[in-house]
Amino acid sequence: MQLSYGNKKILQIAIPSIVSNITVPLLGLIDVTIVGHLGSAAYIGAIAVGGMLFNIIYWIFGFLRMGTSGMTSQAYGRHDLNEVTRLLLRSVGVGLFIAFTLLALQYPIERIAFTFIQTTEEVEHLASLYFYICIWGAPAVLGLYSFAGWYIGMQNSRFPMYIAITQNIVNIAVSLLLVYGLGMKIEGVAIGTLTAQYAGLVMAYLLWLRYYSTLRKRIEWHSFFQVNRDIFFRTICLVAVTVFFTSAGAAQGEVVLAVNTLLMQLFTLFSYIMDGFAYAGEALAGRYIGANNQKALHTTVRQLFGWGVGLSLAFTLLYSIGGQSFLGLLTDETTVIHASESYFYWVLAIPLAGFSAFLFDGIFIGATATHLMLKAMIVASVSFFLIYYGFRGAMGNHALWMAFITYLLLRGVMQGVMGRNILGYKTSKKD
Repeated sequence: MQLSYGNKKILQIAIPSIVSNITVPLLGLIDVTIVGHLGSAAYIGAIAVGGMLFNIIYWIFGFLRMGTSGMTSQAYGRHDLNEVTRLLLRSVGVGLFIAFTLLALQYPIERIAFTFIQTTEEVEHLASLYFYICIWGAPAVLGLYSFAGWYIGMQNSRFPMYIAITQNIVNIAVSLLLVYGLGMKIEGVAIGTLTAQYAGLVMAYLLWLRYYSTLRKRIEWHSFFQVNRDIFFRTICLVAVTVFFTSAGAAQGEVVLAVNTLLMQLFTLFSYIMDGFAYAGEALAGRYIGANNQKALHTTVRQLFGWGVGLSLAFTLLYSIGGQSFLGLLTDETTVIHASESYFYWVLAIPLAGFSAFLFDGIFIGATATHLMLKAMIVASVSFFLIYYGFRGAMGNHALWMAFITYLLLRGVMQGVMGRNILGYKTSKKD
């Protein structure tokens, strides 16, 4: 089958982005798999809580990637190389400032976090140990956010792929060496993650130095902060839902926390596949808006959603056939595996309920229509909490999953309605 030009452009960005993104949950899966065979569900819970703490920290600053990508792709579409370079410098500078602030405040951050997170004493101890090691990766993580967004905006998703592959190789090698070679436990996993983060940052800088260093360097700040304000508050909502999901599961005991952690790995796997196409949406939507090419923009949106529907159906089928077996690879805790069976049908609802939210996020970031993303996220987040508290008495942990699925679905529906205006469909009768 001969692919159209637009689909080729989508896949040129999406496929390397998918490879990059799939390595992110792979990092988490490797960590979960290693600790899942250490003999206690507490280790799985500690990875879940420790990972959640860093989601709280880093997702708030996701605008360093998303805002950089959208504005860079538009500047690229205008062939404004001066602005392209200034965007990277601004983003990296802001990211490093935030990172060093986090390092200075690491103790109060950890104490405040465990004031709100309800978990057992053993899980808290292990999660704190993980936190105090991995927090030193903040400069690397936030620096990589900036580089990844900039490379995607430059229509170059291959470099983030190379970086992500390098990180995985380093993480797996170092973690396995420290845990199984030197007898460390959760601290070995944390050091492996930290080492991989800095390996990725070094590689990102070397690639830029080799291929982009001739761009001129002048900085102007105003539009950068104006666009990213909405992304910041939108990410606050996202973090609130994610943190609450983990915390509400932890409050129901170690087994429920472990079950939710394992099932969320399947959501994470799907989400990073879809994010590959969302990144293509960021790059191409921004490029065509910057070039004022509405026809190409509309074609790209339709083609992205064609891929989204197809992949959602494929993942639903894949999870229905092999999802339960996959969980068995992550842990040999029979209590956790057995308990997960009654919640598994919620996982089957994730692909079709959630794919449009991911795609619209990418398109809106490329269009720098961040105010619409924020509105949709606020409504979806409020709905999440209303549904959970309305049904938790009768449904328990099932209410948590129902609220999460509804939250994903509402984000996509609302952005679909609002997106017609921002993308010009309301006034354009044909492409």
